Amino acid sequence: MNRREFIAGLGGAAVVSPLAVRAQQLAKPVVAFINGGIGIAEDTRNAAAFRKGMSETGYVDGQNVSIEYHWMAGQYDRLPALMTDLVKRRVDLIATPGFPDAALAAKAATETIPIIFGVGDDPVKLGLVADLARPNGNATGINFFSQEVTTKRLGLLHELVPNASRVAVLVNPTAATAQATLKSVRDAARALGLEIAVFSASTASEIDAAFAALARERADALFVAGDGFFYSRRVQFATLAARDRLPTSYVSREYVEVGGLMNYGTSLTDMFRQVGVYTGGILKGAKPADLPVLQSTKFEFLINLQTAKALGLTVPPTLLALADEVIE
Repeated sequence: MNRREFIAGLGGAAVVSPLAVRAQQLAKPVVAFINGGIGIAEDTRNAAAFRKGMSETGYVDGQNVSIEYHWMAGQYDRLPALMTDLVKRRVDLIATPGFPDAALAAKAATETIPIIFGVGDDPVKLGLVADLARPNGNATGINFFSQEVTTKRLGLLHELVPNASRVAVLVNPTAATAQATLKSVRDAARALGLEIAVFSASTASEIDAAFAALARERADALFVAGDGFFYSRRVQFATLAARDRLPTSYVSREYVEVGGLMNYGTSLTDMFRQVGVYTGGILKGAKPADLPVLQSTKFEFLINLQTAKALGLTVPPTLLALADEVIE
């Protein structure tokens, strides 16, 4: 059975479990959707993709399922209390697409409530599953390779800005994957002969302060780590990078669509949809332990030509040919 057939199968008949019986006979199942952003229009595009994935398996919010949205606004220290509440209320499923911190907090809080995650790092190394093919627990989901594409991202940035020898890296120090990201960037930079300077931010004001520090340190370019809160602040990133004329690489296309220079990574929208599909499959009776961790296969490379011109950059024809989309 191939991957497409497997996902499609989740939308069909499944062995009826006590969870499905409860949903049909008593009340709509409750799904807790947890995101690191702030819940405004910038975040809700992917929430819509999650709902689309659920609808592919027959679940529509407000009709036969109730989705609770929990926007953490970068306050990751609130996660333990939230998980305690969700477990106490016995929600039917916890979905944490693009938010490994929430997945880890959920895993620590419950061994019974199903958890569907979307993470960029290896979920086995994170401790979320025992094995990609056989998770053997209450969690499964999607691996979208944000760590693995670091070398490619940094290489593309170096190709666009070949004179950049000192590249700043901005991470959210409260994120569970911050150290893994830094290791990946340092390894990639060493291979390219680049010097790395590390900066941190976990609030909107700290992002402003980080850019002020970048200007003082005279960084040649910026590599922004993938993070749910950073994603919700992407307009702020694009505005500051333009103000400071700083070539910047991001992990997803949404940054480029609001004025960012370039991105390379898997499609977050598709990942959110896949998490929604798995969520629906679990509500139909499938068990997380039996659902393999899926691997994202859709990668996107975008360049914003308007931003490049504003920065005084000439995009090489080789990069234009590689790009999946060029924003003019």
